[in-house]
Amino acid sequence: MSSFRLLNAFIVYVGAHSASFTFKNNCPYIVWPGTLTGGGSPQLSSTGFELASGASLILDVPNPWSGRFWARTQCAADASGKFICATADCGSGQIACNGAGAIPPATLIELTLAANGGTDFYDISLVDGFNLPVSLSPTSGSCNSTSCPANVNTVCPPELSVKGSDGSVIACKSACLAFNQPQYCCTGSFGSPTTCSPTNYSMIFKSQCPQAYSYAYDDKSSTFTCTGSPNYIYGGEIMFNKNEGQLFNVKTQTLDLGHDHFSNENDEEEEDVDEVEGQDISIEEE
Repeated sequence: MSSFRLLNAFIVYVGAHSASFTFKNNCPYIVWPGTLTGGGSPQLSSTGFELASGASLILDVPNPWSGRFWARTQCAADASGKFICATADCGSGQIACNGAGAIPPATLIELTLAANGGTDFYDISLVDGFNLPVSLSPTSGSCNSTSCPANVNTVCPPELSVKGSDGSVIACKSACLAFNQPQYCCTGSFGSPTTCSPTNYSMIFKSQCPQAYSYAYDDKSSTFTCTGSPNYIYGGEIMFNKNEGQLFNVKTQTLDLGHDHFSNENDEEEEDVDEVEGQDISIEEE
C-alpha cells in the first residue's frame, strides 16, 4: 500500500462578486490540479498548475461560477516535451489544461456557486471513474459534507483497473468507460432515471463512497446544496485511514470581506500565503 498523504483544497468566498480557491498539497510528492469552467464562460486564469508537497495556491475566480476540479498524478514531460500524466490527464500537452477536462478515469469535484447568497450545488462524481479519494466538507449552518474517503483502487475489478508502470492499480474505470454499453452509460433505452439503475459495477463505487455519484442518475444521495452569503462560513476537513491511499481533501470557507479568517485545522501553525506578482495565484512552500 502506498504511503500517500493529504492534499487539501479550500474554497474561499471574498465578497459577492469574487471567490478564491485555495489548494494545499500535504502529499509527500508533487500533484497537478486541473480546473475547468463550465457553461461557456471564460476559463480561470489558471487551468492547471504544479503544486509541490507542502505548497499552497490561491486562485481568484468570478462569482457566480460553475466548474470542476480534479488532481493529476505521476506527470512529466516526454522526450518531445509533451506534458503527460498517468491519471486524470487533460490532454493539452501542457501543465495548463486550457479549457480541456480530465481524461477518465478521474475523481471530479463539481460545483455551481451562486451569486448574492443564493443556493450552491456541489457533488463528488465517480461517473468518470476514480483516481483519488476526495472530500468537500461544509462545517457550519445546515450544509452537509460530502466525501469519497476510500481508495477505490484497492477493490477495483481487473476489468476496470488502470495500472501504472510498476503494475499497481492507479485508477479505476467506470463500467461505461470500460464497456461502452447503454446499461452502464445510461444512454439509449436506458437514458432516464427510471430505466437506468445501479449495476454491480456502480455498486462497487457506491459501497466505497456512499455520498459520491456512482452512475449518471445517482442524484438523490449525491447532490448537495448550501445557501450562503458573503460572510457565511463553511469549511471542514476529513480524517482517513492511512492505509486507504491518497486523499484529495476539499475545504470550503467563506470570509468577511476585508477580514482574514482563513484557517487550516490540519496545520499546527498558521500559514501565510504570498501573492505571486502579476497573477491572481499564490504559492507557498512550508
